[in-house]
Amino acid sequence: MMSPKIKTILYTTDMGDHMRPVFRFAINIAQQHDAEIIMLHVIEPLSSGALSTIDVYMPKFNAREVIQDGMKKALITMQQRLNNFCEDEQINDPSDCGIIAKVKVVSGHSAETIVTQAEVLGVDLIVVGTHTNPSMSSNLIGSTARKVTQLSKIPVLVVPVYE
Repeated sequence: MMSPKIKTILYTTDMGDHMRPVFRFAINIAQQHDAEIIMLHVIEPLSSGALSTIDVYMPKFNAREVIQDGMKKALITMQQRLNNFCEDEQINDPSDCGIIAKVKVVSGHSAETIVTQAEVLGVDLIVVGTHTNPSMSSNLIGSTARKVTQLSKIPVLVVPVYE
């Protein structure tokens, strides 16, 4: 039986400082399979209460514009972190950072949006990190990672992150 082809990997990030090991893992898999990586960050939508607060306390601002501005800033931050990662860790072979095909920031509920994006983008593997706390039961994984594994028809690799 042939193993499935991995040509495109969706690497999801919450943009925490602890995500580098997860990204390293995604890059390693991409290199082994001659695949490309799509980086994805999902911004949770604001509640109706938060939108009302923006309207009341920031009347000069349009809530949609505030959200769009936040998404643009997140995309810039992701690009900067990618550049920093490449400079810090890929010095020996800068071409390795060429496997990053796309960087995306979208709005939605994390797990559902990750699965939808994976399907729309036609990826072969989803790589997601999960927070691990040694003082908690080893049977627990983060709620987003757990939900992605439950919803996805695409294979999901969950990489533990120790903070």
